[in-house]
Amino acid sequence: MNQFDNSLLPVLKFHTTQSYPCSYLPEKSARSQVATPDHLIDASIYAKLIQTGFRRSGNYTYRPCCDQCQACLPIRILINQFTPNRTQRRALKRHQHLIAKHCELHYQAHHFALYQRYQAKRHDGSDMDYQDHEQYCNFLLQSNVDSKLIEFYEYKQLRMVSIIDLLPDGLSSVYTFFDPDLANTSFGTYNILWQIEQCRKLGLTYLYLGYWIKKNQKMSYKVNFQPLEVLFNGQWQPFSNLPFL
Repeated sequence: MNQFDNSLLPVLKFHTTQSYPCSYLPEKSARSQVATPDHLIDASIYAKLIQTGFRRSGNYTYRPCCDQCQACLPIRILINQFTPNRTQRRALKRHQHLIAKHCELHYQAHHFALYQRYQAKRHDGSDMDYQDHEQYCNFLLQSNVDSKLIEFYEYKQLRMVSIIDLLPDGLSSVYTFFDPDLANTSFGTYNILWQIEQCRKLGLTYLYLGYWIKKNQKMSYKVNFQPLEVLFNGQWQPFSNLPFL
């Protein structure tokens, strides 16, 4: 377990969940370490937690704590060292006309409809929670930290929605969904590049991308944004140092 800042210890409590089916590696079971109480986890405390591998889903702040498995590795992009590759430059050019609108977290029916389409197409309809309005709101529209909802429009047509958290040392990419029916697009790549540029404008050091799992193909896109740091054996270190690459 990573060491916590001593200032967190009198404030927060941590408990480990019972085992449940892993959503990333279907053949495995998972457990999470959960930080409570939710209402005390503000932006400053969450900034310390994310540095030790925690993430949030709505007001639920957790990190993997699985028996005999350490496949989930927190990663972050080093903003000042990042240079887009040829494929990423093409994505920037392809979608440079998108207009980004910064909003507070809020519900819109057309956001939810886009989310449902994205989940059904990109995740093969395997997770029926995407149909649940309450689950969507709890997952994306609740936050105790400084969170923004970014709408991306193409000629007044909503194409993508992204949720980000603003932290003292970086942005945390919470979740992004986009129009899955358009051919020859690179919305996901463009969105990460857009977030990197926001970090630069704000003078921030990192873009936190959540977890990376080598055996999960849906997470493979994350390693295209080098250089990365990974939290491994309790320390942030270059991704290239991982012994099993």
